[in-house]
Amino acid sequence: MPPDTVAMGHLAGKDLLRQVGEKLDGLPFRAPWNETLRAVLAELYSPDEAELFVAMPYGLATAPRIARALGQSEAVVQRRLESMADRGLVVDLLVGDETRYMPSPLAVGLFEFTMMRSGDGVDSARLARLFRDYMGDGAVWAANAQDGARVNIMRALPHEEALAPHVEILDYEKASALVERAERFSVGICSCRHEREHAGGRECDGPLEVCTAFDGGADFLVRHGLARAASREEMRDRLARSRDEGLVLSADNVQRNVGFICHCCRCCCNLLHGYRDFGSANAIVTASVVARADETTCEACGNCVAACPVGALAMTPVSADAEEGARSVARVDESRCLGCGVCALDCAFDALHLHARAQRVLHPETTFERVILQCLERGTLQNQIFDDPGRLTHTVMRAILGAFLRLPATKKALMSDLLRSRFLGLLAAGVRASGGGAALEI
Repeated sequence: MPPDTVAMGHLAGKDLLRQVGEKLDGLPFRAPWNETLRAVLAELYSPDEAELFVAMPYGLATAPRIARALGQSEAVVQRRLESMADRGLVVDLLVGDETRYMPSPLAVGLFEFTMMRSGDGVDSARLARLFRDYMGDGAVWAANAQDGARVNIMRALPHEEALAPHVEILDYEKASALVERAERFSVGICSCRHEREHAGGRECDGPLEVCTAFDGGADFLVRHGLARAASREEMRDRLARSRDEGLVLSADNVQRNVGFICHCCRCCCNLLHGYRDFGSANAIVTASVVARADETTCEACGNCVAACPVGALAMTPVSADAEEGARSVARVDESRCLGCGVCALDCAFDALHLHARAQRVLHPETTFERVILQCLERGTLQNQIFDDPGRLTHTVMRAILGAFLRLPATKKALMSDLLRSRFLGLLAAGVRASGGGAALEI
């Protein structure tokens, strides 16, 4: 055992659930601690699983590395990891020619994978109530929106039928193109709808099985029984149905290797609730288009106001016409508009369309880039760089780098558009030099 490695067996006598909570809070999506989170974790982790979770590196790691950190046999750790992956407590990915594991963050991860499960042995009703109580008081959204955070896990996809004539968007911004470029697909239970089904608050009557995933994401879900395999034709049909039902399309916030598309209703989607009800800017990152109404053709029917999932439209009085008298028209708060196009789909007078924003929204190119930027904004980047909880040198360096990154001027400088590409390039070079280059392509 290297001299700076801390044996992990001592964890058994500690407050393991609190340590699991601290580990979750150190991942790309923050998870503030309270007693409701403790109750959630108590439902999900056995003591052995909690100990393993705490000992895992923050990033991707092989089973042998995790076994060494835990001080247990590789065979025992491998079996435990596979059982945890079946319940979404960890994620397993094929990176190069090796399977690597990482702890599931709260979102997208622990919440979604837990609430996608059903059947014997799953107390969906209790878990739904606990998750509702935990995510429904605003603390989670506040923790992930500090200092104007602008990088998050999901981005809105515009309904292409809502685009104004001659408005062009890139292929990674088109749901149809994402379906056509993917090779494997899955459909599973929508975690948010499933939660509301049990905990209350669901107003829609749409089917539960609407969560779609692609390629590596689909492989993980199907392999662990969290979703079923589906065809490309079924994906096309799901997109058409979501258009007809006025659902918000949201995707993995990356340009390459997009892993999923969600089909979100305003009554159930937790991210839409975070955006709309708690003022969590960029809970869903906006598209590079924005809705605008043609005031000359708007008939003030109000359908668009009712349809908007985030309250970005309002009927606004305009100056009175000498012949017709006072009238109102739909106007869009562009600072709130997601660019989803749901309002335009519901306009019977063709008065609403999606137009290019004044400034294009920058989306991370890869998951590696998104995770790094998320962690930088949320003050957890040190955990991704010095990722081994059991190494004393990593513990010290996490503390030093964490204190440095908490300095406001440092964070602002690193997140500036001029410097972030250089910063990401340096991190990527370091990953390649350490032999982890395959992770950059995820």
